[in-house]
Amino acid sequence: MPIYEYACTACGHTLEKIQKMSDAPLTECPECGKSTLQKQVSAAGFRLKGGGWYETDFKSNNKKNVAAGDKKPASDSPASCSSPGGCKSHK
Repeated sequence: MPIYEYACTACGHTLEKIQKMSDAPLTECPECGKSTLQKQVSAAGFRLKGGGWYETDFKSNNKKNVAAGDKKPASDSPASCSSPGGCKSHK
């Protein structure tokens, strides 16, 4: 169920409420008792963790944007190039 944010236009009180999408919006402020509560627009802040998501399983290695994938692999560093002619980044 989504978490909705509300703010009272009379007293400025804010609150969050877990509600079903089909539930009617709250109107009465629990702080001042007036019917001036309004639903706020806010951004959802979440990150899908674990495996099975596009970010972790289907992107190519050099384009991953997850926290563990932010570091370049050791094979891309110049010290790990062991080919006699050098790798394409050293030519």
